[in-house]
Amino acid sequence: MNSNNLAFLAELEGVIEARRGADDNSSYTRELFTRGTPYIAQKVGEEAVELAIAAVQGDKQRTVSEAADLMYHLLVLLADSELSLSDVTQELTERQR
Repeated sequence: MNSNNLAFLAELEGVIEARRGADDNSSYTRELFTRGTPYIAQKVGEEAVELAIAAVQGDKQRTVSEAADLMYHLLVLLADSELSLSDVTQELTERQR
């Protein structure tokens, strides 16, 4: 993974946070926050299962697509929990020690 990819994830976190309080009723991100933590968590679970199925089936394009969906919903869940990807990478770093 290069630094541009990491920068994009940080940028996406910012977009998610901005859409959290937006007045745009057509925003899917805003809808997720409005529906609440249980719904967001359910979406994370659904996307994880879809990713696992795609991987088992050997469908690389669908695996990438489902992984992207999972990462997006994970970032929304983290934001909803007042956490960030940085919190997760810190935990992973500590586990490596």
